[in-house]
Amino acid sequence: MCYDNLLKYWAEKYAQQMASWAFRQPITTPVEILKTELSVEPIRADSVIFLKSGPEIQHLEFQTRVPQNRPMPIRMCSYSIRLQWEYELPVRQVLIWLVPTSNQAVFETEFRTEFTHHRYQVIRLWEESPEPLLENNALLPLAVLCATQNPTELLGQVAQEVGKIQDTDLRQEIAACTQILAGLRFDNQLISTMFREEIMQESVVYQDILQKGIAQGEKQGEVAVILRLLHRFCGPLNPEMKSRIQSLIKPQLEELSEALLDFTNLADLQQWLDSH
Repeated sequence: MCYDNLLKYWAEKYAQQMASWAFRQPITTPVEILKTELSVEPIRADSVIFLKSGPEIQHLEFQTRVPQNRPMPIRMCSYSIRLQWEYELPVRQVLIWLVPTSNQAVFETEFRTEFTHHRYQVIRLWEESPEPLLENNALLPLAVLCATQNPTELLGQVAQEVGKIQDTDLRQEIAACTQILAGLRFDNQLISTMFREEIMQESVVYQDILQKGIAQGEKQGEVAVILRLLHRFCGPLNPEMKSRIQSLIKPQLEELSEALLDFTNLADLQQWLDSH
């Protein structure tokens, strides 16, 4: 899904900062991002971070909602065992819940049976103070989901901090991530009000941007948005892929705009193109 891809991308790009915050300790040594596919399917971790200095594996798992099948405790236990099997290193885990819920599953911190006991850390973002995240540009997108008596004021604070970023590309990238995560808590009109239009140009408040292009009847604009999103989720596209996308008719573009939210690499895009 869209949030999974976004958080995976963000956690991998800012692995050091994300891990330092999640594990509550400064991490100053270089980190190596491990592949997210584990050898035994079907298991996919949102972000797996390997600290060379430990040595240990640090696993960050983001969840927007409580899964209906295979509860998180047994999933976390499974991730840990398979990571240790593959890399022969100890594993530390943090499960980060993004959206408030009364479901008691978000308070579980262990998997326990008569013969097995596995523990992991849990962060419920809506209980976290936003202050440490407001002080770090890489963590600003998560700040919009933190504890506050005035959510609108917090969104404004985050937007203000994003606006202070001098580097244009970095500002646009952080604004894009912030806005899509803000969609878990705020309506799009408020988000648009808080963020300046020039910053919004690179935003992945995806449905709004795409629908504007469709409403204007401009295929070129729609293709441009799709190419931008594919680049963000899958990486740089080769000329052949770009050409094939540009040759798609409008119904195919609309279908691709929905399918790409589940893409994680260029192979997914290539498979989709070959089937259409």
